[in-house]
Amino acid sequence: MTKEQYRVASKQVDVSVGESVRIIRELQELSQNELAELTGIPQSTVSAIEHDKVRLGVERAKVLARALKVHPAVLVFPGWEVEKESAA
Repeated sequence: MTKEQYRVASKQVDVSVGESVRIIRELQELSQNELAELTGIPQSTVSAIEHDKVRLGVERAKVLARALKVHPAVLVFPGWEVEKESAA
């Protein structure tokens, strides 16, 4: 692919990484304790991530994404959307 074939992503909403984790967790009706049990990440760390007091990091993003059944990019890059190309 050439550079011209890529579309620039545009930011849609202002959501922090921590807010993204919290929103997705709540949409799935999970408590912080339940997410902690699913991931092995202590509840206190889940809380700190959701309050943006601790960096998510690549490995934790993978673990949380797996438990929340989303792609890690959804957590790491909240609020960004890439326009989809048509199949035509």
